[in-house]
This record gives sequence, structure tokens and C-alpha cells, in this order.
Amino acid sequence: MFDKILIANRGEIACRVMETAQSMGVACVAVYSDADARAKHVAMADEAVHIGASPPAESYLRGDVIIQAALDTGARAIHPGYGFLSENPDFVEAVEAAGLTFIGPSAKAIRAMGLKDAAKALMVEAGVPVVPGYHGADQDDDLLAAEADKMGYPVLIKAVAGGGGKGMRLVEAPKHFADALASARSEARTAFGNADVLVEKFVTQPRHIEVQVFGDGTRAVHLFERDCSLQRRHQKVIEEAPAPGMTPEMRSAMGEAAVKAAEAIGYKGAGTVEFIVDGSGPLRPDGFFFMEMNTRLQVEHPVTEAITGVDLVEWQLRVAAGEALPATQNALTITGHAFEARLYAEDVPAGFLPATGTLTHLQFPTTARADSGVRAGDEISPFYDPMIAKVITYGPTRDVALRRLSQALADTQVAGTVTNLAFLGALAQHDGFGRGEVDTGLIARDLEALTAVTAPTQRHAVAAAMAVAGLRDGTATTGFTLWQPLRRAVPLALGETLLDMHVEVSGPDAQTWHVDGTTIAATRNQGKWIIDGRTAPDVSIAGTVVTVFDHYGIAYRAIDLLDVAASAAGDGNLIEAPMPGLLKAVFARPGAKVAKGDRLAILEAMKMEHALLALRDGVIAEVLASEGDQVSAGAALVRLEDAKA
Repeated sequence: MFDKILIANRGEIACRVMETAQSMGVACVAVYSDADARAKHVAMADEAVHIGASPPAESYLRGDVIIQAALDTGARAIHPGYGFLSENPDFVEAVEAAGLTFIGPSAKAIRAMGLKDAAKALMVEAGVPVVPGYHGADQDDDLLAAEADKMGYPVLIKAVAGGGGKGMRLVEAPKHFADALASARSEARTAFGNADVLVEKFVTQPRHIEVQVFGDGTRAVHLFERDCSLQRRHQKVIEEAPAPGMTPEMRSAMGEAAVKAAEAIGYKGAGTVEFIVDGSGPLRPDGFFFMEMNTRLQVEHPVTEAITGVDLVEWQLRVAAGEALPATQNALTITGHAFEARLYAEDVPAGFLPATGTLTHLQFPTTARADSGVRAGDEISPFYDPMIAKVITYGPTRDVALRRLSQALADTQVAGTVTNLAFLGALAQHDGFGRGEVDTGLIARDLEALTAVTAPTQRHAVAAAMAVAGLRDGTATTGFTLWQPLRRAVPLALGETLLDMHVEVSGPDAQTWHVDGTTIAATRNQGKWIIDGRTAPDVSIAGTVVTVFDHYGIAYRAIDLLDVAASAAGDGNLIEAPMPGLLKAVFARPGAKVAKGDRLAILEAMKMEHALLALRDGVIAEVLASEGDQVSAGAALVRLEDAKA
């Protein structure tokens, strides 16, 4: 076994690898960028090496610098995590040329599965079923359109390199094909440096079921399946294992196909074979098709660990160190059910835009496993994926595991940035999902209901105001009644709405609140405050922001009445950057006429492209930024001429 390894990654996966490695007595070296100097993975490591500036291209993608860091610190192996260099065969070869061990598959295996078109051809040879489609080298636009016509719509355009939903477009009709192709190529070129695509028949009511495989370079085993059908824009949201509705016959067929795929390329280490499954009826052994193989550990690996009792990172280290496969296929079994929900810093009402901010409060329930690379006080950086944590629950049955997930999400406390926590909570309580009726279109069909905002109650406002006024503490309450007026205003705002709030204190254990004309009682019993008949929720204060931890987090703002000032409302003339990012393209030109909804620019942020649209009909007055500019959130980009009366 290695005595020291370097982890060529950051955040949650770097912390996850360290937990297992350090428990095995293996010392860990972290690498970090400028933005990550105080990150959790740096604090956890036995030693850490600075490798460059904040952008990934200047730090986590600098393979030569990372290899030198391993040599300088005496690390004997490099674990790539996932993302960044984890599926870069040139990096694997450079690691091995330096006399180090790459904890993962060979460069040859990565190359075999790195391009989706070549991988599908290889799978056909290996006897693995594939989705009908065009995977050829000829990338002529007309040819691709003709192939799409042959297989029939809807079709899926997919970048041949990479994954994560980048460079992927669903096309419902021929008239949309050209625009979708151009968009997919642009995003693929940015994300992977390769604009080539393939075109596949889109399986109606598809399910995304993947199989965890593990090989030693010759033999392979599978550790059963995970259902990752709950997706939005081809990105996974909640995963589970095993897949609902799975039959022994189909599990056997999928497992056998996944093992064939792994053994066909001499796979070593942990990998995932992803399949598209026909979910229009009961699962059947002839209703699944190879989609791609991820030659690395997957984000959703914890659900497999939960149902099998296997630590996949430990297996990675042991096999990379030269040990045999830790278990035979017959020794692997499924016990219970597990779910994983991906908690992100996202502005859901704004269309799931990635968000930034400083986490002023972060707490997970002890009833769930939470894999996280951040702590309270850490910043969600614009340079990297905005994941906060993965919340994982386990139970003896699917129903129990799902109820535990729902409760764990309700008990998770986050403040300092907007998140998708309420959206995850709505999914966990979705009736169809609860019955196991899952497919990749579920979220899109029910998006309006899943993103509906639950209105806070006056009880929540009282909980926030009590914290602002210092009235949750007995001594503060006593002092208040002695020298303050018996009735006091406690101004608070919810969004742009100023709440009319007053409190009357009767003693250390009794308060009467008046909220917009409604009277609410707050009493304390055995040290706990009861507001309007219910236990008061937890509250966190950071500056003027007061977060009440109920309904997945409600943010109020403490108001100083002396500072209240009127602000002018926007008139739709100014187009601003909704988040920090790179201005990838600018279509607006001074003097040009535009209609509401026209694309004015494209902002690239958090590894995704976002179209900025005209808010009304008008004429471009000024273009205030240029292609290639790095802009901050709120930066003015385009101004329209004043609307004529």
C-alpha cells in the first residue's frame, strides 16, 4: 500500500478521498489554487501545495505542476477524483512517465471510451446493445441533418467528448436542427476543445440507469445499478440505488453487459457504464442501450457504497497498489436502498442560475451522510462547480430511505447564498417519484409545481424579529422589560416588502407580537420558545440578513429605519450580468432594433452558457462590454434607448 498519495482535485471529492486514505494510514497531499487557499480539503490534508491562480486552466488543469508537486512531497501515487484531469489520457501517461502510479484506468482504456462515437463502435464489437444513431467522422451539417431525418425525430445531439450535459441538445423537429447543432458545437468546443458531435435516436420516456463496475486490468465485477433518471437539462439531481422496478433478469443482463464493456478495454479501477433504458413500460432485458462509460469514480458513488457495504475509494487504492480485486461477483449483494441529493448554490426562481456567496451558516443533520467540500465561512467561488454537498440517506426499503431523505433535506441549514434545497425537498415529496415512476422528463413536466415558492408565515417573521431584537435570550428579555418601552417596533423586510412589526414584552417568558395587524403569542416553556403554538425554528444572523431555518430557509433583512431610502424601479433599459463570468459573445450593435426576447449576448459561467435577452422591444443605445471581457455580477452590458411615451 502507498504511504503517501497526492489528490489532484478539490472540494467534496478531495475530502472524500482523504477520509478513506487517511483512515487506511495513507498520508494525503492536497493541491490548491489562489481561491482555495483556505478550503476544507487543504485543512484536511497532511500537507498542501499551491499550484496556481484561481481559473482551472491555471491550476487544477496544470498536469505538469501537479506531477512536480507529487514528486516534491514524496507522494507515490496520484488520485484524480472526478472532473479536471481524471479522464485525460495524456495526464495518465505523464504520471506514469514520472515514476508515479495513477489511481485509475490506463490511458489506453480512457482513450477507448473518451470519444462517444468510437466507444459505441467498440461496444458493438463487444456485444453490448447501443442506441441507433450516427457516430461517423464526417461532420457535415447537411449529412448530420439527413441522418437525423433517417432515424426520425426526436433526436439527441451530443458532443463526442466530455459529459455532464455539456454540448447536448434535444431536437423535436427538423426545423430546429440547425440552431441546436450550432449551439451544441459551440458549447462542446468551449467545454472540451472538440466541437464534433454524434446524433442518436431519442428514446421516449427514457430512464438513465448506470452500472458501477470495478476491474483489475483483466477481470471485472459489477456492483449493481444506480437510477439517475431524475435530471434537469441532462444533469443529475437525485440518484438512487437500486433502480425502482428492476427485475433480476434485467439486472443480470445489464450487469453482464457492463462487465463486457469493462473487460473489452482491460479496465482497471472504478468506472461506470451508463445506459439509456426504455421506461415506457416495465423494465425488460432487451430495453436498454449503452450510452457511455465514465472512466472514473462517479459523483453518485455513495449510494452504491450504502447498499453494498463497499468503500469504493479503498478498492481504488488497493487495486492501484497491485492487490487483486477485493471481492468476486458472487460475494457482492444488495441490502436496502439509498438516495443522494445534490445540494447546489443555485438561484432556482431565476432559472437555476449558479450562485456565489459566503456560507454564513452550514449544518447537516446527523441522520444523513453529507459529503461536502465546504464549511461555514467558506466562499462559493465563481471559478468552480457550485456544489455545496451531497446528502445521502439509507433505509431497509425505498420508502424508508426516501422519507429519511425528505426529512434530512428539511433539517439541512444553509445561509449566505441561495440554494436548490427547496427544489430538492419538493422532488423528495413528489408523488410520482415516491411511487418509483421515474424518467428523465419528470422534472421538466412538473417544473412549475416543483419550483413553486411556499409563502412564509407570520410565525417565521416573529422568529426572525425575536433574534434581531435579542429577545430569544432570557436575560435580554428581562433587561428589555426593565428599561425599554413595553411596546417596541422591530422593522424587518422580506424581499422588497417592509413588515410592520411591534412587540409587547410581558416578562422573560411571554411576548405578544403584532405583524401587519395580526397578533401572535410567543411563550417559553422549559427553555424552548413556542410561537403561535409551534416550536420556534432555528435562526442565523449574518450582518443584516436573518435566515429562519424552516421551509428550507427563509431570508429576512433587518432594517434600520434611519437608513431606509426610496429606490427607483428599473425600466428594462439596462441588461446586466446575472452572475460573474466570461462574455462569450455579443450580438447587440448600437442603433440596431431588437424585439423582446432577442439574444443580446452570451455569458459563460460555471461551465455553462447563458443567453442574455432583451427585456422589451427597442433600439440599442450602447454596448458597454466586449467579447472576451470577464464581468462581475450586476455589470452593465447593454443599454436600450429610452422608450418613447
